[in-house]
Amino acid sequence: MVSDRGHWDRIYGRGTSDDKSSWFQQHPDRSLAMIASTGVGAQASIIDVGGGLSPLTAALLAIGDYRLWLLDVSAVALSTARERLGAKADHVRFVHADVTRANLPSAEFDVWHDRAVFHFLTEPSDRQRYVSQALSAVKPGGYLLLATFASDGPSECSGLPVMRYDAASLAAFFASGATLSAVESEQHRTPYGETQSFLYCLMRRLDNERLGRAATKPPLPA
Repeated sequence: MVSDRGHWDRIYGRGTSDDKSSWFQQHPDRSLAMIASTGVGAQASIIDVGGGLSPLTAALLAIGDYRLWLLDVSAVALSTARERLGAKADHVRFVHADVTRANLPSAEFDVWHDRAVFHFLTEPSDRQRYVSQALSAVKPGGYLLLATFASDGPSECSGLPVMRYDAASLAAFFASGATLSAVESEQHRTPYGETQSFLYCLMRRLDNERLGRAATKPPLPA
C-alpha cells in the first residue's frame, strides 16, 4: 500500500490544513540539526524522500544554496508543495515516484533524508529495493538519515500497518554499505495532541575501500 498513489493522494487531499496529518512537524528541528551535524556544505545535494508537505525543503532553502530533490508518491502532495514554495520551487527538483522503483542517479546525493517512509515497507522485497536504491544514490562518504517509528511507537499510521525499529535493527538493513554514526529519539506531538515515539538514525555511506571489506558481511535482514 505504500506505493498506492491513490491512497496517498486521498490522504493529502483531505484538506489544505497540515493538521490533517499525524506525522506533520511545523518545525523539523531534529532533521535540520542532524543534517547540519554531517558537515556537508551549503551547496550539498539533498533528497527528501516522501517529503510530502514537510517544511524541511523550505527550511533548507532558507539556510543554504542546496541542490534539493523532493520525492513523493503523491502528485497531490508535490503539487501543493510546489505551490507553497512559490518562486523558490525553481530551486527544487520534484520527483513523482515510488522510492523503491524511482529512476534516481547513482552517487548523486550527499544526504538522503527520510522521515516516516521506510517504516511503511512491511514487505521484505520492498525493503530490499529501498536499501539498494538508497545505497546506490548516496555518494561514498555521504549520509543517510532515516526516521521511523521506534520500538514503542504506533503499530499503524494512515490506515496502514508499519514496522517499528530500534537502532540496531534499522542499521542492520544498511550494514552492507553504511555504518551507523548517530542515534536520536524523539517524542513527536501530533496535531491531535497524541505522542508518537520516533527513532532517528544517521548512517555514513562507506567509501569504495571500506565497501569492499563490507561485502563479506551477512545478507540484509528480511
